[in-house]
Amino acid sequence: MQASTTADIKQIAVFDYDGTCIDGQSGSLFTTYLLTHGMMSLPRALRLGWWGARYKLHLPYRQDEARELVFGALGEMTPERIAEVMRAFHDEVLGKKYRSAAIAEVTRRREEGCVTLLVSATFDVIAGAAAEVLGVDAVLATQMERDANGRYTGRVEGTVVAGAEKYRSVERWCDDRFGAGAWRLAYAYGDHHSDEDLLSRAGEAFAVCPGQTLKSIAKKNGWEILDWDK
Repeated sequence: MQASTTADIKQIAVFDYDGTCIDGQSGSLFTTYLLTHGMMSLPRALRLGWWGARYKLHLPYRQDEARELVFGALGEMTPERIAEVMRAFHDEVLGKKYRSAAIAEVTRRREEGCVTLLVSATFDVIAGAAAEVLGVDAVLATQMERDANGRYTGRVEGTVVAGAEKYRSVERWCDDRFGAGAWRLAYAYGDHHSDEDLLSRAGEAFAVCPGQTLKSIAKKNGWEILDWDK
């Protein structure tokens, strides 16, 4: 097989979702949505709040726990009904949170010839709705396990797409479609220190409205800091 030339190499642009493409965190917003619509109990919401506090304070936490708590609230809903709830949440709540600069940047990278990917720890149904707004080529997001009858078990399928798993998901997706060595991560955008691994692997990395920890990391590494809230 002939080796790929530089011109043949697929250029990949990867965008984080929460805090990057939207001004907010879909997980906490979804919890509030379920609580206010009578689909989640207060004790369960408080457990999710404690998970979020551990996440923010860099205390030990388990990524799967938050997703399992959310799906526990959805209980015996059919997959179709769960998709309806998530889509309604996206349209009613997240639809107001998109940063116009994020949409413009996805468009710019696509016009340059990049393959654009949305990579997120959020549920794949929500990420799929986001893809329609942003115009990305594909979505890599957290999937929930289903049983033999197609119903959700309440457990995460595989691994939550967060931290180092973001780049691993990109690598698997690109290797499957373009072949190993036939692509490069040209651009990556993230807002949180947990995106450091992904950003460090890109030809050009961008810290979008970053928290203080990522801002310090970005300055140390010479990554451009973007304020998409202007």
